Amino acid sequence: MKASKSGIKKVVLAYSGGLDTSIILRWLQDSYACEVVTFTADIGQGEELEPARKKAEMLGIKEIYIDDLKEEFVRDFVFPMMRANALYEGVYLLGTSIARPLIAKRQIEIAALTGADAVCHGATGKGNDQVRFELSYYALNPSIKVIAPWREWDLNSRTKLIDYAEKHQIPIAKDKRGEAPYSMDANLLHISYEGKALEDPWLEPDADIWRLTQSPEKAPDQPEYVEIDFEKGDAVAVNGEKLSPARLLAKLNEIAGRHGVGRLDLVENRFVGMKSRGAYETPGGTLLHMAHRAVESLTLDRGAAHLKDDLMPRYAELIYFGFWFAPERLALQALIDKTQERVTGTVRLKLYKGSAMVAGRKSPNSLYRLDYVTFEEDSVYDQHDAEGFIKLNALRLRLGKMAEGR
Repeated sequence: MKASKSGIKKVVLAYSGGLDTSIILRWLQDSYACEVVTFTADIGQGEELEPARKKAEMLGIKEIYIDDLKEEFVRDFVFPMMRANALYEGVYLLGTSIARPLIAKRQIEIAALTGADAVCHGATGKGNDQVRFELSYYALNPSIKVIAPWREWDLNSRTKLIDYAEKHQIPIAKDKRGEAPYSMDANLLHISYEGKALEDPWLEPDADIWRLTQSPEKAPDQPEYVEIDFEKGDAVAVNGEKLSPARLLAKLNEIAGRHGVGRLDLVENRFVGMKSRGAYETPGGTLLHMAHRAVESLTLDRGAAHLKDDLMPRYAELIYFGFWFAPERLALQALIDKTQERVTGTVRLKLYKGSAMVAGRKSPNSLYRLDYVTFEEDSVYDQHDAEGFIKLNALRLRLGKMAEGR
């Protein structure tokens, strides 16, 4: 196999089939004179992926991978994250962040299968995704070479991209010839919308951008109840029906979506240092997060629950920043998974016009004891014990106050 002037012989490109990655494909052929392998991941983005294969073939690609990763995505990435109740900056369910390490992992695997010595992504030099992809690449293959076109080329405007595509006879969708109103990223967990029309944080997102969720104003006038069963921290059934991880999340997306549950408008702090405004839809994930915390409220000891809550922001930040394969994330995951051994039970949620609330929870491993918490007469709790408990906890406060008077 002959190497290009750069020394790179073959590169695995994360390829969506869209305009940007099609331009990247041709640019790689021109600029690096190397073989290109395309990899398209089906992680539930809801698009037909065969056109990506046809476009890659049209551009002369011989090795084309289109992999259905939906079950792996939910089982090995979304569910472990949900066990941690991870929220970045208190609200964001990390729908884009959690998909990147899976795509990177599969790229590295394909590079090994095909003998490629490089990988390539289409993330820009301003965003978080370049970091997430590349940290994952290097964690899995320290010697891999990485090509990031947006940090190399001079195609830094939509006009230049369109001109390049036309010059090289790359098909352009009609709606791509003008400025897109926003950029969109979709997978089975969420859809995110950023840029252009959303760049003013004072302006409300247009009502027609939302794709997964019904407008709360147009949602059904009657509430709907949904029950989610958990086993050892993972959801396993919806309304009594056992489902695989991906099918379960898809089912919850459908249920929550029709009631307008799961929308978020957020100004967040990117890892590269700037703030950005995004709109997010995470219908099924919102229900999973709420239900998981509810079953934990019955089954986790206070110390374990509070420790998890203390660690959660750090865990969420690691995912957002791209450190999924870092030793500290793996160590935190081991601790979190240990806490989940008794997190088994059922949660009932009530959905109504954009809101979801816990309406009931039960567990065979419940630590909730009616005989201890009842306001009625009981024989298991001596209320006189509380006096000494309070005095011991108040001792440092009393000593502090007495010291002020010296």
